[in-house]
Amino acid sequence: MRISRSPQRPRRRVAIAVPHEGSRCDDELLARVAAGSQPALAALMARHGRGLRTFAARYLGHAADAEDVVQEVFVTVWKQAARFDPKRGRASTWLYRITANRCIDQRRRRALRNFFGLDDIGEEPASPEADAEAATAARQELAIVRDGLSHLPARQRMALLLRAVGDLDVGAIAEVMGTSVGSAEQLLVRGRRALRDHLADAAAGRERKPS
Repeated sequence: MRISRSPQRPRRRVAIAVPHEGSRCDDELLARVAAGSQPALAALMARHGRGLRTFAARYLGHAADAEDVVQEVFVTVWKQAARFDPKRGRASTWLYRITANRCIDQRRRRALRNFFGLDDIGEEPASPEADAEAATAARQELAIVRDGLSHLPARQRMALLLRAVGDLDVGAIAEVMGTSVGSAEQLLVRGRRALRDHLADAAAGRERKPS
């Protein structure tokens, strides 16, 4: 009597996870940066700087802003490299997360300037003499706006900042503040009007000052 044998199952190959060489190199560089190695930071910048700049430029739509962001990113890396834990993810992921957060901060700053018509602040000077005066005037105007904001009723100030910095629409502002859309619109209208009046009064005061 023949005993039929069941066909042998193919042996499964067990995949052994091997760290990616580039990831391992990044981990080693960050460890050296944490120990205070400037050459390691330079190497990290050479490996990832271009990619981070491209990401930031496409997100922000402005190459100069992207350059500023990437500089801030590597300053953060220099200060916080010891906090990186390779067990929680790749170094490249950590770098892009920092960059994304800095991009959001940069966009909020630009949105605030644009919202109040101060988008020339921080731009590169066209000529040293003319732009020194323009930069001083822009900083003064921004200070006046901040002062005006500080004197607004709290709910008007909150509505304006949610619109300018948070980039929320009126419906979202109403939801955040627990009020109706119509009330949120009125807060924005009154807040803007009060700020314009504050700017006009400040400008008139400057004109009345003796030279």
